[in-house]
Amino acid sequence: MTIGNDIDDAINQLSNGDMMNLSTIKTFADTAYGLAIATGIIARGLFRSPHPMTTEQRLATLPRIGLPVAAPVTIHWDDHQIPFIEADSDDDLAVALGVVHAHLRLGQIEVMRRLAFGRVAEMIGPLGIEIDRSLRLMDFGRAVPEIIAGLPETTRRWADGFVRGLNHHLAHAPALPHEFSLLGLKPEPWTLTDLFTLTRLSSADISWLVWVRLLRTRARMAPREWRQLWPRLLTGGSPCTFAATTGDIAEQALAASTRSGSNSSAVAANRSITGAPMIASDPHLPLGLPNPWLIAAVKSPSIHAAGLMMPGLPFIALGRNRTIAWGGTSLHAQGSDLFDISRLPPDDFAERTEIIRVRGAGRRALKLRESPLGPVVSDGALLKNPYPTALRWIGHRPSDEIGAMLAVAKAENWEMFRSALGGFAVSGLNMVFAGSEGRIAHCMAAHLPRRPAEYPTDLVLSPEAVKNWDDIVAGRDLPTRIDPPDGFVASANERPPRSDFPLGFFFAPNDRAQRLAVLLGGAGKLATDDLKRLQQDVLAPGVLPLRDLLLHRLPHRKRSAGQHRLIETLRQWDGSYDHRQSGSLAFEILLAETVAALGGSSRIKPYQTVWMAQSLLTEDLLETNPEILAHAIEQALAPASRRLSRLGSWGGVHRIRLQHFLGRLPLLGRRYRLADFPADGGNNTVHKTGHSVSSGRHTVSFGSCARHISDLADLDANQFVLLGGQDGWLGSANFADQVELWRRGGYITVPLRPETARTRFRHKTVLQPASAPITQTPEPPA
Repeated sequence: MTIGNDIDDAINQLSNGDMMNLSTIKTFADTAYGLAIATGIIARGLFRSPHPMTTEQRLATLPRIGLPVAAPVTIHWDDHQIPFIEADSDDDLAVALGVVHAHLRLGQIEVMRRLAFGRVAEMIGPLGIEIDRSLRLMDFGRAVPEIIAGLPETTRRWADGFVRGLNHHLAHAPALPHEFSLLGLKPEPWTLTDLFTLTRLSSADISWLVWVRLLRTRARMAPREWRQLWPRLLTGGSPCTFAATTGDIAEQALAASTRSGSNSSAVAANRSITGAPMIASDPHLPLGLPNPWLIAAVKSPSIHAAGLMMPGLPFIALGRNRTIAWGGTSLHAQGSDLFDISRLPPDDFAERTEIIRVRGAGRRALKLRESPLGPVVSDGALLKNPYPTALRWIGHRPSDEIGAMLAVAKAENWEMFRSALGGFAVSGLNMVFAGSEGRIAHCMAAHLPRRPAEYPTDLVLSPEAVKNWDDIVAGRDLPTRIDPPDGFVASANERPPRSDFPLGFFFAPNDRAQRLAVLLGGAGKLATDDLKRLQQDVLAPGVLPLRDLLLHRLPHRKRSAGQHRLIETLRQWDGSYDHRQSGSLAFEILLAETVAALGGSSRIKPYQTVWMAQSLLTEDLLETNPEILAHAIEQALAPASRRLSRLGSWGGVHRIRLQHFLGRLPLLGRRYRLADFPADGGNNTVHKTGHSVSSGRHTVSFGSCARHISDLADLDANQFVLLGGQDGWLGSANFADQVELWRRGGYITVPLRPETARTRFRHKTVLQPASAPITQTPEPPA
C-alpha cells in the first residue's frame, strides 16, 4: 500500500468534516505529494545522468537479430544518424521504420503516448491528475475502434508492421532511454489502438490553443467589453507564441502536437534553373529537444521516398519520391466547435468513471461527463468555462490519415496525389505539390462542417448551431490552385481564398505570404540557393507602417543622445530582424513601452492569443487621441532608449534556448539545457521565431524548427536540417549536432539513389529475420 492510499483512507474516515473541507484536505495532500514526487524526480536525476555516446556506440545498441521481417533489411546511416532503409517488401519496411523510430526517439514517443491517453499522473504524480482529466475529456481515441475496424488492408498491414517494429526494439534494446527511469515509465507493448490514438493527438485542432486563452480572457472581461473584442479577434489569427508563457503541461502537449504553422513553396519548371520543379518547406512548431521531426529515406517495392517524419507516426509528412514532392502548412481550419449545453436537461448527460494510476499515490477515479453534443470539456482545467460546454471535433469521426499519407508517398502525379488526400480529415492542411512533369499546385486536405458564411457571434455557440455538422465538406470540394501563371505556389497559414463557407476564423497575417511572393516572383529563374535564402529571410516590411506611426506621433523636441540614437535607428531601419540589428530591438521595445504607458497590458494578453497582435495594436494606436498617444510615446522613449543602449541588438533580448522538456525542472533542469543563442527573425518573418510584445529579454518558444529543399531534376538533390539533432537519446553525439549547421545556414544532403546512400552513408545495420540462423554476432558499424 502506498502512502497516498493511507492518506486517502484517512480522508475518507473524516466523518465530521463537510465535503468542502474534505476537498480542501485532499487538494492540499495532492499538492504536497506532487511536490514530493517532483523532488524525487530531481533527486533521481542528480544521480542518474545520461552518459555521452558516440554515433558508433549508439548504432551498436540497435537490436539486429530476430526481427519480425521476412528478409534482411539494410539500413545505411550517415554521421548524423539519418537512415536510408532498403527493404525487399513494404511490410518489412514498415517494421524497419518502427525500429528506427524507437531507436531514435523512444523516450519522446512514450511520453507522447501517455499524453494521448491522459496518463500524465503516472509520470509526475498528483500534480498530473487534473491534466489527465482535461486530456481524457478531449477523448483523442474516441474514433479509434471504428478507424481500426474500417482500415483498408494496405493501411492495416503498414500500421501493424510499424507497431511490430516499435515492440521489437522495446523488448530487445539493451537499455531504455533516460526518460524511463526519471519518469517511472514501464515498457508496455504497443497496439494499433496506441498508434492511432497518438495519431489523433498529433491532429489536435489549432482552435483549441486559441480557445484555452480566450476562455480565460472572456471569463475576466465584462460582457460589453468582450462583445467589442470578439469580432476584432476573429479577424486575427492563431497563437504566435503558444506555450511561451504557460507552465500548463496539457496546453504544452497540444502546442507540441498541433500542426500549427509553417511555410511551403513550389517553383515551376519554367522558373527553375535546372528545368525541373523545386520545393521548399520549413515547418513551425514549439522549439525544444528532441526536435519534433526526424529525417529518413526509404526504399521498398512501392515506396521510395525521403522526408521529414513526426516521431511515432509511420508516414513522411513533408518530402519527395522519385516523381513528386510535397509540403504542407496548417490550414488553420476550424474542425471543432464549442457548444453551450447549460440548458440541456440533466437526463441528457451521461457519466463514466475512469481509473488512473498516480505516481506515488495509488489510483484515483475520474468522473467524465458526456452530452449529446460531445464531451463536457468545461469540466477540465484546460477548457474551463463557468457553464457546461461541449466539444464537437472532426477527429471524433473515423478517417484514415495514415493511409492517405502512405498513398501520397506512392503517388506518381498530381491526380494520384489529389486523390490520396481525399480521406485526410484532421487536422486541416494546405498541401503544396510539385511533379517531375513540371506541374505545381496547392490544395487543401481537411474535412469541415459547412458553417454559415457570417462570423459566429461568440466563442461558444448555442446548441442549435450543431445543425452545421449535418453537412461535412471534404478537401476535394475545397479551392485548388494548379500551375499559376507566375510560376510558383506558396503557403504561409494566411487566410485562404473566399469560399461559400468559412474554413476557419484564426489565420496568420499576410506578411509571410507576401514576402514569399516577393522572393519568388519576377521573371528570373531560381536555384536551390535562392530557396535557402528564402527559408532564412528575416525581413518584415509589414511592420514599417507601425514604426512610421510611432515616429510621426513623437513630439519634436530636444532629446538626449540615447533618445536621439533610438529615433535615428528607427528611421533607418528597413524591417530586418537579423539578430545583429538594432532597429528591430528599438522598434519592439518602443512599442512595448508605449503600450504599457497607455495602460494596455490588459488588452495585450487577448491580442497575443492571435497572430494579428501588431495589426490590432496598430488599429488601437490609430484610434487613440493623438495628444494622448504622443504623451505615451514620450513616456516610453526614455526607458526604451536606456534598454537599447544596454542591450545593443535584437539578439540581445531575442533568444533561442534549446532544452529537453526536463530542462524545466528546478535545480536539475540546467543539465538538460543544450544551447542558448541569439535568434534571428520575429513573429511575421519567413524565418519565424515567435515572441510576445515585450521590452525585455525573452526566449523563443515557437518557430522554424526544420527545413527541406528538393530539386526534382536530381534524385539526390534533397537537403534537410533540424534545429537540434536526429537522435533523441540524451547524451548522444547526435542529440543536438545540427544546431551549428542550422545557425550558419547549412543543410544535409539525403540521397534517393540507393547506390549514393551506400557510398556516402558510412555506417550500416542489417536487420536479420527471426528465421535466420542465430549463430552470428551483431554486425558492428562499418
